[in-house]
Amino acid sequence: MTKRRILIVEDEESISEPLAAAVEREGFSALVAASVAEGLETFRAKSPDLVLLDVMLPDGDGREMLRQIRGISRTPVIMLTARGDEMDRVIGLELGADDYVTKPYSAAEVMARIRAVLRRASAPAAEGRTEMEVGDIRMDLDTRTVSKAGDPVDLALKEFELLRMLMESAGKVVTRTALMDEVWDPNWYGPTKTLDVHVSSLRKKLGDDPAEPRYIHTARGVGFRFASPEELGG
Repeated sequence: MTKRRILIVEDEESISEPLAAAVEREGFSALVAASVAEGLETFRAKSPDLVLLDVMLPDGDGREMLRQIRGISRTPVIMLTARGDEMDRVIGLELGADDYVTKPYSAAEVMARIRAVLRRASAPAAEGRTEMEVGDIRMDLDTRTVSKAGDPVDLALKEFELLRMLMESAGKVVTRTALMDEVWDPNWYGPTKTLDVHVSSLRKKLGDDPAEPRYIHTARGVGFRFASPEELGG
């Protein structure tokens, strides 16, 4: 069986070398690039199964590389960032990142994220149900696409899974614990704030006003609720 390829785009060898070694130990094939230009060249030539992408690179911003990747591919991308500002993470998610890891991080954490993202990227659609529609939001589980009033909505992997869970329970509150267990991992040990960042990004892509939401409502201290068909007029 051909090993799945992980492209690591990171200019600091003290980071990229241990990551590459950890990736190889997990049974993947590691590809390493030290710049945006080298990363894009390797991406086009090798077609990796997942990209670990640093935000700060010597010849540009990793988010610009992400933008270019999303122009040609839905390959999962996990951002590696030293930045702690929530807005930087939201911007990455809006551009189509599937997850992010904030430095400093352990190799075990990164490997757990890689496995989770790859697992969800290859997960088959729910048996017996290929489409969902609530109001003007339509989701196709076979093609993993979403549209609003007929216009496509480009979602990252975790945003898609969050929306799927919420739409499946439209009109009912889905707890934070249930969302974290299903979309991330039952053994997730990272910050639960990541859920709020992803919900914020998802709302923005749906054109939802967090102050007066139409689609995704917050049940404070409990979880989130997607509006019922009746609330959305159909």
